Parts: sequence; structure tokens; C-alpha cells
Amino acid sequence: MLDVRRILLFTEVARRGSVTATARALNYTPSAVSQQVSRLEAEAGQPLFERHARGVTLTDAGRALAERGERIERELTAAENELADFAGLRAGTLRIGTFPTVGASLLPRAVIAFREAHPDVRLTVRSARIAGLWAMLENREIEMSLMWDYDWNRIDREDIVVSSVVDDPPALLVSQNHPLAGRRSAALADFANDPWITRAENHPVAEALARSCRAAGFEPQIAYEAHDYQEAQAMVATGIGVALAPTLALEGIRGGVSVLPLQPPAPVRRILLVRMSDHVLTPAAQAFAGFLRDSAAAGTAS
Repeated sequence: MLDVRRILLFTEVARRGSVTATARALNYTPSAVSQQVSRLEAEAGQPLFERHARGVTLTDAGRALAERGERIERELTAAENELADFAGLRAGTLRIGTFPTVGASLLPRAVIAFREAHPDVRLTVRSARIAGLWAMLENREIEMSLMWDYDWNRIDREDIVVSSVVDDPPALLVSQNHPLAGRRSAALADFANDPWITRAENHPVAEALARSCRAAGFEPQIAYEAHDYQEAQAMVATGIGVALAPTLALEGIRGGVSVLPLQPPAPVRRILLVRMSDHVLTPAAQAFAGFLRDSAAAGTAS
């Protein structure tokens, strides 16, 4: 049977591309690392990488084993976190994930209420993009996470449990000098001839804008690609263009910007609470989920 410790060491060599770099990172001698990898190759019955002056190059067998090694690392991390929970840490620690717009809107009210109700429970919140949140869930670094989706890109995995927190409808952002700034609401078609400010780097809201405009019969003319909603608001205030944004992203409205509710049909974003299906929520997590829904209800009422 292959030695797991050697597989993990080999995986680190594959990741770093050289024995020397691995030895330096792990505080080993290069000869010790080489010796362990050589023993693993003997166990495997074939070479796992080719050695050269600038490092190592994986063989086909080495690439396959390195991929297995990365999976073993993830499983061991998950096991360590689960064992820490069984040792009692879950009773005193709640680890959750979130993303920026919810972290600046729904989450603060829920955190305050939870800490007042359960002052002895240590709450840790990790904020990341969706890919990072998935990784933390799978590794059991967090117990549950806030996420979001749209109609055309539903979160649908067999190994998770998803519950809805609140629907997050979009709004239109226009300069206070825009001819339609005084309206109670507006339709996308009203802005078919306006330049648009969208989110950069293939952000999902950019896709929501493109889909919605096409459904309304026009292609949006992009004047600016913003990296966050505050930047988008700043550009709207200058009059460069108009923008679409989720309501929860509009906790702080910049001067010179008017917010117009968007008339149906509109790309509504679902705010979700997600956990792995093989994980039963602790009482602390269940309580926090309740505070989140209370926060969402309070925000909707206001």
C-alpha cells in the first residue's frame, strides 16, 4: 500500500515544482525529500517525475497521483475540522461564510442579535467570492454560507442543502439630473438609448443586465465597467451612464444618485443559506439562520 505521508510530500513537490523549494518550505533537507519520494516511486513501481536542473517534470503517473494527493489533502482537512467539532468546538464556535453585498446589508443586524442572545458562542465570519465559499464549505472551514443565484443559473448540487433567505430585486441607478430621475419606478426599455455602467470581470450582475436588456428588445451600450457598486454609483453621479444593481448593494446611496425600482420583469437574485448535506446544523447555526431571516424581514418591511 502506498504511504499517505509520502503521497502528501510528493504532492507538495508537484505543487512547488522542485525538491529544493519543497524542502525549504517544510524545513526539511533536500536529500530527505528526495529519499521519501524515491521510496514512493519504489512503492508505485514506476517513476513519478523526471529530475532536471531547474526542478522536476511530472510523468503521466505522477500527474495522476498528484491529483489524488490533492483530494487526500482536502479530505484530511475536512476530517480534522469535523473531529474538532466532535471535540466540542462546535458548541462554542460558529463559522459562517458570506459575500460582500450581504456582508454590508443583512448580516450586521443578524450578527448583533446573535451576539446579544448568545454571548458565549464565538462567531467567525469569512467573506469571499462564490468559488472561495464553496471551497470553505467542502473543507468544513465554515458550517454554512450565504450565497446567491439567478433563475438561469440555479445552485443545484446533490451534496448540499439550500434554503431561501430573501429575494433581492434589482434597482436602476440614474443621475439626479437624468430626465427620469423623479419617477417612482421605471422599465429597462425606458433606458434603451442610455449608456450603461456595468460590473467588470464577467460579474453575474453584468450577465443579468445583458439578459434583461435583450429581453426588453435592446443591447446595452456599455460606457464603464466598475469593480464594485460604490464605483458604479460614482460614475452614475457623473452622468456617464445608468446602472443596474441588487437592492442589497444599495445600503449607502451616494449624493447625486437616484434609485428607481425596476418594473417587472426583473432579474431577481435569490439570497440563500447553503450547507453540505452530510452536515447537521448545530443549535448555534440554527439560531443564527433565524436571526438572518429576521434581518431580511426587517429590511423588506423598511
